[in-house]
Amino acid sequence: MARTRLVGINHVALEVADIDAALEWYGRIFELELRDRVPGGAFIDIGDQFLALMEGPSAKDGARHFGLVVDDKEATRALLEQAGAEMVPGRRLDFFDPWGNRVEVVQYDEIQFTKTERILSGMDLDLGKSESALEELREKGLA
Repeated sequence: MARTRLVGINHVALEVADIDAALEWYGRIFELELRDRVPGGAFIDIGDQFLALMEGPSAKDGARHFGLVVDDKEATRALLEQAGAEMVPGRRLDFFDPWGNRVEVVQYDEIQFTKTERILSGMDLDLGKSESALEELREKGLA
């Protein structure tokens, strides 16, 4: 039997001690569109994907992380600093949220991750790609 192909990430789930506090904290940095709310969980739309915040134990881990794509990394950095995020030293934009989740932030135009024009339009975004990101896509036959 042939193996199936990975085609994307539907969602990422983060464990947080308090859903309301997590929504408030992340809402200071990112525009949040609440998709759904259930006991012990909240789901935030990210275009055609979503982020799940789930009540549960959290443990700070230096290596385990996930990456978010933003339209403006430096504006995100400033908002993270204003929110008191624990920044990870280095040239990248990594931070720990108050529950110990490590998050890496990258800017859309600098990476190969791509959304279709229809999805971007539906999100009211007009974003391009840097030449280095386009080269990554070309090397894979994706641009």
